[in-house]
Amino acid sequence: MSQPYSLPFQIDLTGKVAVVTGGAGVLGSAMCKSLAACGAKVVIIGRDLAKAEALATQIQASGGVAKGISCNVLDRAALENSAKLIEETFGPCDILINGAGGNHPKGITGQEYFDAETAGKEPSQTSFFDLDSEGFKFVFDLNLMGTLLPSQVFARQMLGRKGCTIINISSMSAFRPLTKVAAYSGAKAAVSNFTQWLAVHLGQSGIRVNAIAPGFFITEQNQKLMLQDDGSFTPRAQKVIAQTPMRRFGEADELIGALLWLVESKASGFVTGSIIAVDGGFSAYSGV
Repeated sequence: MSQPYSLPFQIDLTGKVAVVTGGAGVLGSAMCKSLAACGAKVVIIGRDLAKAEALATQIQASGGVAKGISCNVLDRAALENSAKLIEETFGPCDILINGAGGNHPKGITGQEYFDAETAGKEPSQTSFFDLDSEGFKFVFDLNLMGTLLPSQVFARQMLGRKGCTIINISSMSAFRPLTKVAAYSGAKAAVSNFTQWLAVHLGQSGIRVNAIAPGFFITEQNQKLMLQDDGSFTPRAQKVIAQTPMRRFGEADELIGALLWLVESKASGFVTGSIIAVDGGFSAYSGV
């Protein structure tokens, strides 16, 4: 048996069923492992079944209960089939982590500031006027609809049951839009807004809805943007570090304290509609 996952503090999730979309990524994996280490039965939903099953195997080797499922979070029928399978296997969902999300090259500008002389002349100089509407739409669908649809499907299993919660994954770009990533910034701002809307809508149902907004962490999606081949910081990463008072990137495990606090109704039972920044001070820093 592998070594148990190290937790910042222990909560008891025995008997709880946790569904984590995008669960096989760097941040999602840490969340899945921590929930399983607290006794939850964890379902890892992702497009890559092999990655989801590999993570489930790791969790099982550490004594946890986990299952990997391949499912497109934009396919409502697939989500409903997955929800039925999960309920038959483990029981109804108690905890939903909407971690699926991401960006698309066609929703990104090459320029930080519009320059008419160079705009659009090469891929690195893509301007606002060159953005592809389908690429933009893809980013909104993945992040916003990929949060909405799982919430609709799995929250139905939560109705009438105590201690159920939805945790969405927002971003620093929801607080302040980042240069170049216009689509992603807008989509994550929408996720934060939707989190608050849904918290109000479900406020009398007993289902709490909150979001975690990570600062800057090195993940598979941003690694090439943040690190050179030799491991040194890119110019964009240097800007990020300069705007982060703690002067470093976050570690995936540093999200777990906020996650477990939000999951445990005894600790955060009166918390709903909140967007919790875990960002090393990035959102608080004015740059001066």
